Amino acid sequence: MKYLDRSLMKSTAVATLVASMMGLAAFPAAAKDLTVQVWAGGSNVLDSYRVDAIVMAADILERERAILGEELNITVETKYDFDGWEGFKQAVTLAAEAGNAPHIVVTGHEDIAPWSQSGLIRAIEDYVDFDSWPLNDLYENLVEIASFDGVIYGVPQDAESRPFFAWIPHLKGIGYSDADIEALPANIQSGEYTLYDVLADAKKMQDAGLVDPGYGWYPRVSRGGDYWQFYLSFGGEMLDADTGKLVFSRDAMQKFYQFFADAVAMGVTRKNHIGTPWDQWYSEVASGKAGLWHGGTWHYSRYTGKEGLTDFFGNIQFGLIPAGDASGRANTITHPLVYLVTNRGTDEDATIAAELIAIASEPRINTLHAIKSAHLGIGQSQSAVPLYANDRWATGATERLLPYASAQPNHTGFSPFFDAMWNGLEATWTGQKSAEEAVAGAEAEVKVALGNDIIIR
Repeated sequence: MKYLDRSLMKSTAVATLVASMMGLAAFPAAAKDLTVQVWAGGSNVLDSYRVDAIVMAADILERERAILGEELNITVETKYDFDGWEGFKQAVTLAAEAGNAPHIVVTGHEDIAPWSQSGLIRAIEDYVDFDSWPLNDLYENLVEIASFDGVIYGVPQDAESRPFFAWIPHLKGIGYSDADIEALPANIQSGEYTLYDVLADAKKMQDAGLVDPGYGWYPRVSRGGDYWQFYLSFGGEMLDADTGKLVFSRDAMQKFYQFFADAVAMGVTRKNHIGTPWDQWYSEVASGKAGLWHGGTWHYSRYTGKEGLTDFFGNIQFGLIPAGDASGRANTITHPLVYLVTNRGTDEDATIAAELIAIASEPRINTLHAIKSAHLGIGQSQSAVPLYANDRWATGATERLLPYASAQPNHTGFSPFFDAMWNGLEATWTGQKSAEEAVAGAEAEVKVALGNDIIIR
């Protein structure tokens, strides 16, 4: 992504600061007291820096303003213990309807399209300068993901990726050497090792008695954006760059569905796998009960923490999701959470909220979140922050995965597209429909729901 030319733009924040500095000698600045509410979705105690970073930023901003002769008193009220994503989004929606939405929300980037259209959020590029540090240090693909219709609405709060994982002792049990295991990520990236090699290895592990039937290939147990990776693996597209319309690739969708049908037919994935309890799944993949699986980079903290895996790198190899065939590519999906400024309060309030977000995005502060929660950094300079640079997982996952990451498109019609994709996958997985029938059904669904907003290829 190339940033929009902002050489002629002066943000409200910059103009306010200049005016303040010019008037210091003549007039004492009036004290300003402001309470800023920040809510974060999809978070727990490991993700506390999603809100705590704003508290830290408030302290810094108050000190900076004091040096300039201004008295700014910011009280930050934080909340992240919602009842899952659904509870968080319902809380934000209800608060917005009552006219008291939090000033800052931390949410998935997919909320940008509908919330900007409804007027709930402001374009953050109107309040901070993305050509100045620290925002000019952010990875451009993450800034693109935080944008909609050519406008930057948010600032990426973190990054992550959804890798393929393999249990190393089981790879050795089917004949892999140490050199083979070390070369696996590169072989995946090049397309030499494909998704059907995954199924073949899963079957070998089961035949060797290393894992039980149905545990060779052990995917995610519920609906999630991770599954779009397999659509991309077979050459699928989600968005047409020229028109901005969604894309339904028939051939790729059918191959994607067929892959999971084949996994069930081979006996390496259970027909009733979807719906397995998450606690059970985590325990099984972190203990070697499963052979090959896919998950998130943040799972590292769960595996090495609650699940008690003491030697992650001795037991688990990881890489991109393999290509399905020559028409596709190895890939990974990232789902960065973003800081968004809502329509709460005045423009001055929004300026301060946006300034807090910019400060919270500085490399050292964001690194606290990245390492504590096993997420990836948002800026290039974080690789030089010792806490990040000395963390083997953070540096390895950043280098191996993040450059190849894409994301679900910010499009108001993506939700019904997602529904259709998932309905077709479940029908194929459970044997209710053939892959061909499921694709036809999914295509019919998106045509009804989206009409001319989706391109069928």
